[in-house]
Amino acid sequence: MSDLIPGLEEPAEPAPHHAGHRERLRQRFLAEPMALPDYEVLELLLASVIPRRDTKKLAKDLIAEFKTFADVLAAPVTALEAFPGISATTAAYLKVAEHAATRMARLQVIDRPVLSKWDQLLDYCTISMGRLPSEQFRLLFLDRKNTLIADELQSQGTVDHTPLYPREVVKRALELNASALIMVHNHPSGDPTPSKADIEMTRQVIKALSGVGITVHDHLVIGRKGHVSFKSQGLI
Repeated sequence: MSDLIPGLEEPAEPAPHHAGHRERLRQRFLAEPMALPDYEVLELLLASVIPRRDTKKLAKDLIAEFKTFADVLAAPVTALEAFPGISATTAAYLKVAEHAATRMARLQVIDRPVLSKWDQLLDYCTISMGRLPSEQFRLLFLDRKNTLIADELQSQGTVDHTPLYPREVVKRALELNASALIMVHNHPSGDPTPSKADIEMTRQVIKALSGVGITVHDHLVIGRKGHVSFKSQGLI
């Protein structure tokens, strides 16, 4: 400051070159969010936690590596932290964004009659399970009005197998006083086509539950490539 001509202020530090772009991007998002391509939405997310760096290239690189915007958010924390330019804080922030999406989807179905909100139920199952690296089996328990009263992880297995025991399903359904349920599991391979083991296990669960008067409305298999409904396929 002492080297400046008296009466003149110290020159302000110039704004980073990406500052104007980032603000324009924010305004475009607020005006019409669906018009933004996936990499620009990811760019905005990254900008919230990486304020002093241009995040456009990083967003594009992440999508190139993990294939889609959704796959970036669903990637394991370890895979995100190993990516150049992604710190532990940034990785955690992306996982928070993923969890927020899952939680919002869940709010559309919990404590509501799910048979009349089938599309929302499929969205929730796809968001929460469609990109998991290992198989997971969930049970959606319903009351007499087909309102979702509980959504529980029943078992978790390997990339291609998840054990499910009919006796445990019956026990939990009775504990919750459920009148019906929907079985849901994912195929990490991406292909939701039911296996012979899936079909046989479903029949065993239906038989066990029918003995105590509990209905199985459907069994959904979720994958990256879509979903399969046992009921729609005539498998139950």
